[in-house]
Amino acid sequence: MWCWRRMLGVSWTEFRTNISILQEIGIKKRLSALVQSCILKFFGHVSRRESDSIERLVVQGKVEGTRGRGRSPMRWTDQIKSAVGGPLHECTRLSASREKWRMFVGRVTSALKDAS
Repeated sequence: MWCWRRMLGVSWTEFRTNISILQEIGIKKRLSALVQSCILKFFGHVSRRESDSIERLVVQGKVEGTRGRGRSPMRWTDQIKSAVGGPLHECTRLSASREKWRMFVGRVTSALKDAS
């Protein structure tokens, strides 16, 4: 957001809301909503593949091995759970129907766009 403020020449001391800056530039969809939409679409695409697909195993977090030291990394499944607000198995079940998943992704990303 600060880069758009710099391009418009808005000082950091001026009181301007982020929404007014976005309206002045003419941006209708936030970048975070676009990225979230791409993540959810890719998850739906991979979830509809056959069960022995390597992409499906990786995206759904079913890779064997030991956990490394330190803070747990943000995984795809964590992003899906936070965006959807529900368990991963419901997302997998919902993504089986392409039309329902597209409507669901549209609802989630529009809620993200409205919240910002």
